[in-house]
Amino acid sequence: MPRSLFTALIALVIVASSQAQVRVTPKAAKGGITYGEPWANVPAAFRESIRFPTWPVPTDLAAWQSRERARTRATLLSLLGEMPPRPQPLPATVKGREERGDYAVERIEFFNGVDMQVPGIVLVPKNARRAPAIIVMHTWSGTKEDLLLNAHNFEHVGTQLVRQGYVVAAIDGYFHGERLGKGPNDTTDPKVTPSQIKQRQQQSLYGLNVWLGRTLWGMMVRDQQCLLDYLQSRSDVDPEKIGATGMSLGNTTGWWLAAIDERVKAVVGVACFTRIEQLVQHGQVQAHGLYYFVPNMLKHFDTEAVFAVVAPRPMLQLNGDGDSTCPPDGIEVLEQKIGAVYRLHGQPDNFRSVIYLRTGHEYLPEMKAEMVQWFLRHLPPKR
Repeated sequence: MPRSLFTALIALVIVASSQAQVRVTPKAAKGGITYGEPWANVPAAFRESIRFPTWPVPTDLAAWQSRERARTRATLLSLLGEMPPRPQPLPATVKGREERGDYAVERIEFFNGVDMQVPGIVLVPKNARRAPAIIVMHTWSGTKEDLLLNAHNFEHVGTQLVRQGYVVAAIDGYFHGERLGKGPNDTTDPKVTPSQIKQRQQQSLYGLNVWLGRTLWGMMVRDQQCLLDYLQSRSDVDPEKIGATGMSLGNTTGWWLAAIDERVKAVVGVACFTRIEQLVQHGQVQAHGLYYFVPNMLKHFDTEAVFAVVAPRPMLQLNGDGDSTCPPDGIEVLEQKIGAVYRLHGQPDNFRSVIYLRTGHEYLPEMKAEMVQWFLRHLPPKR
């Protein structure tokens, strides 16, 4: 065999092994956008002026664990702005409880220690004793009810998890659900629509937190840390077995939360498994909300650094190849780089990425089944 052909074959094997992940044709999907060539619709001035950081994939496990990981995590925390200390103990109350056969629904509320009462829902399996818990985080247009109570909503996963033996919890994020209209510029004008209230509240909270040296995104993630605090205080929850999952905004919340808080032991994300570089190259920056625009991020690294800090804890990512929020060529780069970090830890099976073909920004039944199986494998309830 000619040396050049042998070299080419070896290169193909290396590339194939680095991809390492799964491509699936779902039974049914709505489809999404079709991606063209990078930079095709981006003006030349931006192509020439934007410089993306190069984050070196760690190759020395001892150095990564002893220095580089801690340095990366410290940078992530600094980018989120000031994070006020969380109340300890968290002043949480159960506002009501409803029995639903094999599980109960609890309405909870806690003060986040800064600016708001945070309403939440907890689903509790019957006779739960130190059960693993899953935090579920809603989309940009969703609420805690959509996740846990509204069985007809595409996000609904609550009953699937609680009936497997998990305590399942969700809160409303800032300017969502019961927190809508409770911002610094609240209005009682009946002519103002809910969408207008949401936009006003989002803008005022964003600006106020900037003035205070914070980011609204950092405060949104911090609220989920408060929920972690609450779950760990419950006698029916195993404090060492808490996972996180969500779609879109919920997924982004999940991987940032896991990166800054080691108490998250497993992650499943749907949509928004994205690199910033490919978003810019494909002209899809507008596909995301404020949760994606972390100040000074590109002065340091792209999103693979955030995901890498989660390793080697189990992480599953499920995405469509036509999803406007996550160009597939960016997913492929993340698969290679994050897969390398998990292999460095000696735990390659703890990272899995599935791309669903001809699928847009969707949460398919196959994805929900994958999500449940991932948690059953990595955070199994007692039987």
